[in-house]
Formats: sequence, structure tokens, C-alpha cells
Amino acid sequence: MRFARAVIAAIALSTAVAGCGVDLSTGSSFEPGQAQINEQPRENVREGGSLTTALTEVTPQWNSHQADGTAYTLALWRWYNPVLAYFSPDGEYSFNRDYLTDVKKAVVDGRTVVTYTIEPRATYNDGTPIDWRAFANTWRVNSGVDVRYTASSTDGYDQIESVTRGVDDKQAVVRFRGIWAWPDGLFNTLQHPKIVTPDDFNRSYVQNPRADLGAGPYTVESYDRNAGTVVFRRNPKWWGEPGKLDRRVFRQLEPQASINAFRNGELDATGVGSKDYRAQVVTMNGIDVRLSSSPANSLLVVNLATPALRDIRVREALLRGIDRETLARIRFTGLGYTEELPGSFLLFPFQPGYRDNVGSTITYDQERARRLLDDAGWVADGDGVRRQRDHPGQKLTLHLPILGDDAMGTNLARAMQAMLRQIGIDLAISVRPTSDFSKVVLGKEFDVFMMGFQSSDPFGTAYLCQIWCSNSQLNRSGAGSPELDAKIRRVQQIADPDEQIRAGNDVETDAFKQYSNLPLFNGPTMVAVKRGLANYGAGMFYVGPVEDIGWQK
Repeated sequence: MRFARAVIAAIALSTAVAGCGVDLSTGSSFEPGQAQINEQPRENVREGGSLTTALTEVTPQWNSHQADGTAYTLALWRWYNPVLAYFSPDGEYSFNRDYLTDVKKAVVDGRTVVTYTIEPRATYNDGTPIDWRAFANTWRVNSGVDVRYTASSTDGYDQIESVTRGVDDKQAVVRFRGIWAWPDGLFNTLQHPKIVTPDDFNRSYVQNPRADLGAGPYTVESYDRNAGTVVFRRNPKWWGEPGKLDRRVFRQLEPQASINAFRNGELDATGVGSKDYRAQVVTMNGIDVRLSSSPANSLLVVNLATPALRDIRVREALLRGIDRETLARIRFTGLGYTEELPGSFLLFPFQPGYRDNVGSTITYDQERARRLLDDAGWVADGDGVRRQRDHPGQKLTLHLPILGDDAMGTNLARAMQAMLRQIGIDLAISVRPTSDFSKVVLGKEFDVFMMGFQSSDPFGTAYLCQIWCSNSQLNRSGAGSPELDAKIRRVQQIADPDEQIRAGNDVETDAFKQYSNLPLFNGPTMVAVKRGLANYGAGMFYVGPVEDIGWQK
């Protein structure tokens, strides 16, 4: 996955992702913008032990920079590859001093220049020095210049003019073509200099972690593709403070299986983001329930490649036929949690500059939805499902796959099915295993699909193109236009962050008029953990040293 933008994930109500998940069960007070990770200094964390958690999917693509990578790719990548940037829960950037000794940002002749001075000991597992060449290669494969490299995101990298050697090999100088407002969102992870061809980039990490190209306090001990199990151990080639844990284990599990494994003591933490899952763990002894605001968007994606949905009137009717307030009530039942309906994919309500860009465009209005379908030639029939006026044998049936055995996901789908039936749309629901997430998304095996965007840093406006550009790999709806692309590019040239946020909000308002994506809810992050687990939980934007995760003394 890339490392500073949104990344794709399934709507996960029970499975913690990337080390930051959580719950709301114990009646503890909660304020938007807070995090709960039991933050502890290293001296308070004991040596040894293991940490085992579940993962919705061990994504086949292990290269987090490649377009087929997901949030689950990133969750694993951060345990055995260089992570150059840390973020506090509220999104404050700091550089990782095990890899960098200094980062200087300046404006020179009207251009942003960032100079990275690299820790002399920093070395990949295969013996390759981590130096300016790694920065240059990261820029090259993510710049978008050579489209054969199917990058997850080119945002920011496509604004760079050059990456050159500084005073020596251990210094990288990054020069932008103009002012770039969000330099802290780039080069937070690196692409190894040995990834030199499109095939290396796109295919060499498929079902292959490439631990030899990694670096950090942990490395891959084993990967069982059939069992969906990944085990990390301490890396003997690491030059920094050793990891506190002996082993870090991820297991691919369905949501209910994750809850069962936690109850049986097989997992040390699990997401409990619904009333039913919370109820199954809240009475257990020796656990904590941790919660935070969630830097993630749950949304409905509309596949514009579906013949009926190529008509914007049908898409508008579809989205106006969905009562988001009802879906949110279903989603948050029993959690003691409410939120305003989300209005943006760029920022979250707890961030400065957030604006509701949906409310003025997509409102719940079933009468208008019916008129739109009438105008589009879809006429009501005796069984309540509309048919095409010119082709009476063609019903307005759309396919919604749902993943896994999660009861909440099923309840949301059925509620949506009932809403759309009221305007004459037949929503056919199918159930797939959660491990099919990448197949469904990348293969576009859906007409509409509930999924998530998970932000790995707070610079959401920087990734306006990633969400909305017509050629973006994260644009799973297939919407977009040259005109919208041009507006987005103009926004990216704005030097002042606050001004760029305001302009980005205006462009996103226009983008929602394509009726291709509907934000459903953000929700809290909720995780149940065995008591004493340190530096792990509901962290919002938190990214910290994995070597400090462990069990409190």
C-alpha cells in the first residue's frame, strides 16, 4: 500500500487492522479525537512473549506501493520493512531516528526542497545500503512517468523534479517542481533499489514477502499461504533497539472465528466493532476495551462499468434511495456512539478544515429517486422491480457481494436491500469469504460494494487525486473525467495547506455529483485486548516503533 494516503480495506467490524483497532463496551468516556493504546516507554515493557492477532486477508500483493496492495498489505509491511515516519494519534509527523538523522525542509527559488540525512548503519537485509538510491527508486516507481509501474498512488511523487545524492551517498535531496504542501506524506517507506523493472515491482512480491529486501527490528520467519498465517521474529541484522516481542503472528480469520479465538485465548487482541461482538467479550476477565475515532471511511462504491449504472440518473436514484441515518443507527446499535453523517473522503470531522461535501449533493429522497428512474426509462412493474421500458425482459437488478460471516454486514446489506426495493431496484446479495476481498475489488466483481478507505496519515487533501482522478488505482468506481482531473491538478499546485484544503473541498463537492461513491459512516475504532498489552490499540493516526510493542511489566 503506499504510505500516506487512503488504502483499501473491507468494512471490518471485528478484525483489527495494522495494529490499531478497538471497542466501546465498558462505558468508558469517549471524546472524538482521543486514542487509547496504553502508551508505555520501553523500560516499562518486558522482554519476550508473543502477540497474535487476526487479519481479514493476507493480501496476495505484498508490495505496499503497488496498486493491488491493501490496508492489510500495509499492516504486514510495517513489521519487516523500513518505516521512516512516525505519527502521533492526532497526526503529528516525526522521523524515525533509526533510519534518518535529520530531515530539513526549505523553499528554494520557489520550490520545496527536502533533504534527508540517512543513518550510517541503515542497511537492507541483503546488505544493500539504505541510501539516496532507495529514495530515488521510490520516486521513480511512484512518479507515474512509466505507467508500467502500477503504483498505488502517484500523489506528491508526480510533483518531484529530481532526487539526487547530497553531500554523500547517505543523503538524499528531493526537489519539487514548485511548492508541495504535504512533504511529510512522502518517503515514509521506501522501495528497494533492486526493484528495477515493472515485473519486479508488479509481480515479484505476489505471494512472496521478499524479506531479503526488508529491514527493521523484525523479519519474516514464516508465511503459510494456505493457512493464511504470517510469523515475524527479531531480525539479527537490525542495528537499533531490539524488538520486545519474540514473535509477532498474524492469522487470516473470518470475523466470528476471530472472536472465538480471542475468547479461547488464541488471540491477544481482536476488533469488536459491533454490539454482538462486544457482548461476546465484554464479560471476560483480564481484558481491556480500547477505542478511538477512526481515520477510515466506510462507503458504498458504484461500478460504472455495469450497463444500467452508466446512466447518471440511475446512479443518482440509487444513492438517493439509501437512508444513511438508518444504516448508521444499525451500525452503531448498542455501542453508545453517534456521529454526524460523513461528508468527505479527504478529512475527518475531528480534523481542522473538514467540510460536509456530500450533504448538498446526495440527500435521501426516494420520491426524487423514483422520478429519476422514470426519466431513465425504468418503469415500475407488478412485482415491484423496475424493468427497462424498451426491453421489458431486463430487470433493474444490482449485485451486492458481502464478505464473511459478520452479522452486522449482513444486517446493513439487508436494510439497503429493503430501501432500494421501495424505489424499484432489486438488490441481489451474495456472500463471499473475507479472503475474497481482493478478488471482489480488483476484479470488479460487484455492481455496488461496501468497503473502506483507511488513511495512513493525516494529509487527506494531498490524496484528492488518489480518490477521484479517472486513472487512479483507488478509484474503484471508474468515475472521473478529464475536466475533473484538471481541477484536481490545479488544487495540488496550491502552496498554502489551508487554501488547498478549501479548494479541495470545492472540487470534492463537484466529484460527488458523479454519484459514484456514497460515504456511509466513519465510526469508532474498537479493540478488545488482553490486559497489559502496551503501545497497541485504538490509535487513530498513530504509527510508532513496532519494537516497543509488547507486554507491560
